[in-house]
Amino acid sequence: MADRIGKLRSLPDSVRGNAQRELALEIRALPSSANKLRLAMGLAGRATEGDFGRDNLQEVTTTLGKAIAELKPASQDPYLELASLVRYEHMNESMDSPEFIAAMKRLEEEDEARNSVSFTLADLNGKSWTLKDLKGKVVMLNFWATWCPPCRKEMPDLEALYKQFEAEGFVVLGVSDDDPDKVREFVQKQGITYPVLLDPGSKVNHMLQIEGIPKTFVYSREGKIVSQSIDMRTKNQFLTMLQAAGLK
Repeated sequence: MADRIGKLRSLPDSVRGNAQRELALEIRALPSSANKLRLAMGLAGRATEGDFGRDNLQEVTTTLGKAIAELKPASQDPYLELASLVRYEHMNESMDSPEFIAAMKRLEEEDEARNSVSFTLADLNGKSWTLKDLKGKVVMLNFWATWCPPCRKEMPDLEALYKQFEAEGFVVLGVSDDDPDKVREFVQKQGITYPVLLDPGSKVNHMLQIEGIPKTFVYSREGKIVSQSIDMRTKNQFLTMLQAAGLK
């Protein structure tokens, strides 16, 4: 099963959702063990890389919840993974557990802290961008890296949305802590025209508590985060995020 989870990215999107659902049901049927929880966690980490059906993602969420309830792990990581699915993917899962309640509270506190963050970074042309100075615009902040397959997969959609809504005061800012030469070469090769900012030393990544990429935030014209992703998004999913900031 671990091998099948590892190969999910190689599957066509048209069949990947069903494959993830089947894996979720198979994992759920296993006896309680640390390995069952590892499989459920691994599947959850892959299942959010796009839109493969809400029902399929719910099965993945339910499997993770059951694996946690059976084993009652000491680590907070499984609870945070489950809480992220509930808070950001809007999955249905309730757990009367102090650890799960604490994980939900931690995510809420992290989101509150992110809203107070501003920063200044330079783009590939040397122009400085300061987040707080972009009030009045809808801003999509996308953290990515050249080595990240899901990041690369969603960039054409970010480019298309940038062109579609730029005249309405929409800004896409890509942020990468990669080697600048690698970033510049990749951006030129892909024909990306939205600003790509360099984050030396991962300073802004740390400020916004980025633990996995791609990670995307949408800021309203008032400068507040109104939606965010925990993984790769499709164009339609990005459009749903933008609706929270009034772009349609």
